[in-house]
Amino acid sequence: MSQLLSHHAQPYSLGDYGWDEACEHAFAPHRAAGLIPARVVRAGRGSCEAVTDAGTVRAEIPGAADHGDPLSVPCTGDWVALRPVATGAVPVLHAVLERRTALVRSSASRTSCGQVLAANVDTVVVTVSLAAPLKHGRTERMLALAWESGAQPVVVLTKADACADVPSAQAQVSEVAPGVDVLVTSAVTGQGLDTLTAVLSGTVALLGPSGAGKSTLGNQLLGEDRLATGAVREADGKGRHTTAWRELVPLPGGGVLLDTPGLRAIGLHDAQDGLEQTFAEIEHLAQDCRFTDCAHVSEPGCAVLSAVEAGVIPRRRLDSYRRLLRENAYAASRTDARLRADREAVRKDITRHLRATYRFRERQP
Repeated sequence: MSQLLSHHAQPYSLGDYGWDEACEHAFAPHRAAGLIPARVVRAGRGSCEAVTDAGTVRAEIPGAADHGDPLSVPCTGDWVALRPVATGAVPVLHAVLERRTALVRSSASRTSCGQVLAANVDTVVVTVSLAAPLKHGRTERMLALAWESGAQPVVVLTKADACADVPSAQAQVSEVAPGVDVLVTSAVTGQGLDTLTAVLSGTVALLGPSGAGKSTLGNQLLGEDRLATGAVREADGKGRHTTAWRELVPLPGGGVLLDTPGLRAIGLHDAQDGLEQTFAEIEHLAQDCRFTDCAHVSEPGCAVLSAVEAGVIPRRRLDSYRRLLRENAYAASRTDARLRADREAVRKDITRHLRATYRFRERQP
């Protein structure tokens, strides 16, 4: 049988990376075609590192530069089909299996396209540092991103040893994270790590800004200093990017950990469902508004505004909700405009081709 190039031995199997019966069923047509299953553990431009039962290989991603939609580009966490090759050749990524979940944000280039941060994630750990002032708006953004992915979010408050009033901070964050476990941890004292380990399952993605303690938390979960960590500035609590890429690492108790680079910007991309879950209490109250299209600004009979005036919902929370809805609607409109432009470009290409064909035929004797 042909071999994969440059594989090296590893103490793990595909099962350790999350391969299960559902994956096997989805892969059946590819296996019948002689392809090999793998999971992308690190993605780059034009190639990726993927783990197989035979070891880790570097595989070529054909036509990577020609992908019109960034959402279709293979990313960390994807299950893929590799075509085996003879020794001395580079294996080729032939197909990407359908993603169960996907963490998607608007691209850093501010185009109308989205960027997939990770695929097939089961648990998203939203990290919030207690060593810096709480920024609820940022936490709400990350939760919307996590809910929209289809994974289960968990908020982890890190650096509890640097906080003077942990119960108050936990209560504040719990108010902006309805339906989500909010856990308190400290890498210095070991507080909360056992509880966190117990609630994590499957593929776990760490999400948060630089300096939030993601990599330190990841090392605690791994039981070794595998992930790079760095100090934060005392002035504002911000950290440098110590994680330069996304990479999958098996956890000792089962499951897989995915550390992500710190996100400076968390733009929403088609996250309507995620916003509805993040602001579940507002969505629930909105059902009692007089008008079904109530914008919760100044409409009479607005149940949400009444709740704000009664102190049931903070004004900041409603302002954040409306701001993120506007941002998401704008992103959706840009995506629709891009799709219309793409369809129009295809139509024009077809028209030009037909005209050229007709001119050619008219010139024939």
